[in-house]
Amino acid sequence: MTTAQKLNTISQTDVDFFWEHGYLHIPQLFTPDEIDELSDEMDRLMEEWAMRDAGWSGDWRREYMDEGTEKVSQLWAMHDLWYYSAAWMRSVTHPRLVGAMVDLLGPDVELHHSTMHVKPPETGHPFPMHQDNAFYQHTDNRYIDTLVHLDDTCHENGEIRFMDGSFKLGPLSHVLKTRDGDDCTPHLPTDQYSLTDTVAVPAKRGDLVCFNIFEIHGSHINTTDVPRRLVRVGYRHPENMQICGQSHNRPSWIVAGQRHCIGDQQGFSTEV
Repeated sequence: MTTAQKLNTISQTDVDFFWEHGYLHIPQLFTPDEIDELSDEMDRLMEEWAMRDAGWSGDWRREYMDEGTEKVSQLWAMHDLWYYSAAWMRSVTHPRLVGAMVDLLGPDVELHHSTMHVKPPETGHPFPMHQDNAFYQHTDNRYIDTLVHLDDTCHENGEIRFMDGSFKLGPLSHVLKTRDGDDCTPHLPTDQYSLTDTVAVPAKRGDLVCFNIFEIHGSHINTTDVPRRLVRVGYRHPENMQICGQSHNRPSWIVAGQRHCIGDQQGFSTEV
């Protein structure tokens, strides 16, 4: 995006910060009434639809949690909340949110997918250092993940933390096997990447935190007596083609601008 382009939601200083550091905190993108509605719907979805299990697998768990905590730690999650809630459908196409994505990505923006990330009380699942690209690989960095905050975050409940500017490293190889040779959730080697080398970005209820698909990040365990509720929503430039991973080959919505035909690209099939 050039400095001559009219901005919608954020400032040119914000745009420059994002493309230098790989992340951006946008305070109070949602109004109190909007976030109240999303919070109520979040609680319903947690009760009716969310998966509650041990979360990410791998040897990293032994380094991020003591033995007792590791045995009981859980992550509550589900994908694409807009399939289950009109309120969340409105949220992912919210004019201020889409406007921020246009400011950062340019006039054409495609919604990719979303994930609920809830850390339950006291032993809520930490996240090892990783790049989101390991889960849905794309050809370039024109992909932005956003975190809609339903709760205030802090060190005690595991706020998001970033390795400043690390998106400039591009896609990195992740650990995909345990020491015993079993498959595990992608994460970066714990002897090379640590949360101690990150910048904490605590945020308030209603805030949005954005980060690049190649930005290295992670978070600590939730030790408080209430859940920490976030929803991650991903947006990309329509020309940034996905290679593999979550939601691969699944069309989604153009939330700003247009999708243009590239080469001999065909339209989406209606076949199941």
